[in-house]
Amino acid sequence: MASKVMLITGASSGIGRATARRAVEEGIRVVVTARNKEALASLVEELGADNAVPVPADITRFDQLEKVVDNAIARFGRLDVVFANAGTGISQPGTEAGDPEEWQQVIDVNIRALLWTAKLTLPHLRKTRGHFLMTGSQAGRTALKGSIYGASKWFVHGFGANLAEEMAEWDGRCTVIAPGMVNTAFFDEPKPDKLAPEDVADAVLFAVSAHSRNTIREIFLTPTY
Repeated sequence: MASKVMLITGASSGIGRATARRAVEEGIRVVVTARNKEALASLVEELGADNAVPVPADITRFDQLEKVVDNAIARFGRLDVVFANAGTGISQPGTEAGDPEEWQQVIDVNIRALLWTAKLTLPHLRKTRGHFLMTGSQAGRTALKGSIYGASKWFVHGFGANLAEEMAEWDGRCTVIAPGMVNTAFFDEPKPDKLAPEDVADAVLFAVSAHSRNTIREIFLTPTY
């Protein structure tokens, strides 16, 4: 049986990069995309060209994301797993004090690009009874004062629940990965006492490797201390 093929957005660093490593360790071939060409190239050099294909793109542009999916199918002929991981945050919190331009970027990346990723990959996942995963957040499970970012993650969680019902019609699986604070470049200062990207990658691979009769709808992980 051919090894599974996994598409990962936001793969140049942090959670996406760690997940690509873990997937290849498990024998899954990966198509990795992000805007940073150099970071993707170094990742593929690490993982091996037989195991990983880089497709640089701005996934807030539908036409570029469409080319990512086309490249994945052209190279490997199938998609079994899609991890819509790309996300962005906000530097000016709150509604009254917030920056509408930042809000637009959050909507474009955290919501619109997620929808486009699902729209473009579902026809291919249907063929393999595949698995769609997305990065939610602890911020999407609780009320945070004036948080536009948190509201965007509430959308992710709601969309994930609805998409799971849609995919169930053809035995597809859908999982929301909801981490608490993760020590990534997302933050200006290192946070070594919080989750590591590898912790989140482990959660992704746990959901992916579950028996096909088992749909893990959500994994919620938080720092222990």
